[in-house]
Amino acid sequence: MKPVPGSRQQGRTELTRARLIQSAEKIFARDGFEAAKLEEIAADAGYTRGAFYAHFDSKEDLFFALLENEITNRIATLDREMAKFHDPAEKLQAMRDFFLTKTLDRRWSLLSLEFKLFAVRHPEVRRRLVAMHRRFVGPRVGFLEEVMQALDRKLRVSAVATGTSMASLASALMLEHMLDPALMPQSDAIQIMSNFFDLLTGGDANSSK
Repeated sequence: MKPVPGSRQQGRTELTRARLIQSAEKIFARDGFEAAKLEEIAADAGYTRGAFYAHFDSKEDLFFALLENEITNRIATLDREMAKFHDPAEKLQAMRDFFLTKTLDRRWSLLSLEFKLFAVRHPEVRRRLVAMHRRFVGPRVGFLEEVMQALDRKLRVSAVATGTSMASLASALMLEHMLDPALMPQSDAIQIMSNFFDLLTGGDANSSK
């Protein structure tokens, strides 16, 4: 059966958006969010500035699409890892490993920190970022609470605060590592993250895994 014209058009639209988002991640990481030029993003993806505006209203709109993709992919990855185990302790270990792996994502640490600073200074962007964070992150922290209940443990702070603080600490540690690896070696950053996760979840803070 041949695809209907609408389906072909939708496919082209999705492909164009995907390419623009992919190029945006590269240009944003290279030049910074505010310094990045829409013309360069469009050209890198193989399109014109006009094609950009056919799919996104602004540079901020493009970043939100990039952010949504990243969050969606991370949630899907964590869900797959958690689904491999039935034992609550193994699920918690999988969650721990996931957080530690994401600590090493230097590019995203920079992008996330820079855009949050931009959002704090621009109220409308801030409101949109807060709404997106709550829409994606809030409903997903329930699995952490379920695992903790199954282990007969209690989080030291709320599940939302636990996840947010883990992500924030990871970004901050990677920033210090990129600034001066001698003062903040990657191995130390991982160890700090490990201890912090164990502290908040009541695990073994001396574990080196």
